[in-house]
Amino acid sequence: MSATNGNSEAPLNRADEVQDLLTAITDLIVPFVAAADQDAATKHTGHGLRVEGSGGPRTTLVEHHPPKKLEGLLQKELDIKGNALGRDGLVSLVESVLKYSVNTWDQGFLDKLYASTNAVGLVSELLLAALNTNVHVYQVSPVLTLIEKRTTTYLASLFNLPPSTSGGISQPGGSASNSTAIVIARNTLYPATKASGNGTHAFTIFTSAHGHYSVEKAANLFGLGSRAVISVPVDAAGAIVPEEFERLVQESKGRGETPLLLNATAGTTVHGSFDPFTPLAAICKKHNMWFHIDGSWGGSVVFSSAHAGSRLAGAELADSITINPHKMLGVPVTCSFLLGADMNTFYKALTLPAGYLFHNAPGAGVEDIYDLADLTPQCGRRGDSLKFFLALRYYGAAHFEQLVANGYDNAEYLLRALKERGNFVTISPEPLPCLQVCFYYAKGGVLGDDAVANGKVTADVASALIRRGFMIDFAPGEKGKFFRVVVNGNTRKGTLDGLVKAIEETARSLGYKLTRLTET
Repeated sequence: MSATNGNSEAPLNRADEVQDLLTAITDLIVPFVAAADQDAATKHTGHGLRVEGSGGPRTTLVEHHPPKKLEGLLQKELDIKGNALGRDGLVSLVESVLKYSVNTWDQGFLDKLYASTNAVGLVSELLLAALNTNVHVYQVSPVLTLIEKRTTTYLASLFNLPPSTSGGISQPGGSASNSTAIVIARNTLYPATKASGNGTHAFTIFTSAHGHYSVEKAANLFGLGSRAVISVPVDAAGAIVPEEFERLVQESKGRGETPLLLNATAGTTVHGSFDPFTPLAAICKKHNMWFHIDGSWGGSVVFSSAHAGSRLAGAELADSITINPHKMLGVPVTCSFLLGADMNTFYKALTLPAGYLFHNAPGAGVEDIYDLADLTPQCGRRGDSLKFFLALRYYGAAHFEQLVANGYDNAEYLLRALKERGNFVTISPEPLPCLQVCFYYAKGGVLGDDAVANGKVTADVASALIRRGFMIDFAPGEKGKFFRVVVNGNTRKGTLDGLVKAIEETARSLGYKLTRLTET
């Protein structure tokens, strides 16, 4: 059989197809973003612009339906066994995806610890898709490898980690970063476990009573068991009490266990609290424990000179730190980093030489490690560092300083507005540690003792607000579920005025009448 003559093969037209599809999809995405911009002008009224939808009027934020109803509305679109859609069918499908998805560009999206990205964020995602490479070895991702090394070193320097040895690795989310820190801690402090497993060690992990569930899940995944995670009491501000931490460590040792790691938190998920890092670091050092800081939410405060000093004091003493620019800084989801004080420990703890893949020089220092997957649990690694790198290069670090400062200003503005109205009971620590405000709707500013009733008011109002173009979350509390509103540096004060108004009007419409109402 003779070889095929390459010249007789049909020419590739991939570039033309890319151009055609990108043009068509851009014509849908730009109006999607523009609709949120237009809607922002109405938010101060307490209601977004009304848009016709499948279930009656909707807002730019979302046309929200229960799961089963949405499955019915999207029955044709979800038929993955159907015929090939082609160009026009794909465009129609994307229209449906946008129509029924939450528009996080909308000012009313105040529900989670992230919001929309920005123009450079879209560019970075497109570039990563075009490159479509794996940042596991240098040979196939030379520029992205250098970008990751430079970006993580820069982030480590912001936390004042040791300049000669610090750096970091990108991870697929904050939970992965926290989990990886546990493995590095175990393999570093108890090297034999890397090959032999936990053996006779009954490892224990300590975390704030307000800490993220990822720590407990990691203990479950790694064979430690969720009971190995010991919850440390917090003070009135939601921060770990150092004396309680040391007491629990001593008790763990008394039971014959091996205290391994403290997961301190920079910005707890609900109240946004920061733990006291300096005394906690001293206790960890005393007991030969790894000191990790979960800064998935609040770590980005490091960009604000006005707020970092008080909230991140002592963070430079950490062995490892998690930070997620995709939250406070508007970088596309996901973008997470695990930073380390000494990257040589990361390498020793995680390297598993695979000659068919990694070609790092034997005995090389971490500064000469360029096949980055040898520093991580993952082999398949997306170039998420590029997203933050491009944002830094496009906007400059000063932009992020102002973004964080604006976020704090907005949070304090909302807190004052709630207090001035007289129909809410705020429960956030003051001054606000991070960018969320927690509160109850209360008649005349007096909260009843019935936790179930209080929680019902919160849940009912939060659900009804979606139809007005506002999406906020709630969390359980001693006096029932309470509102948790997350602002960001791009939230407009008019949006916050409208939210307060919308909550009051929604509560009245649901029959939760106020005994006192101060009109603005």
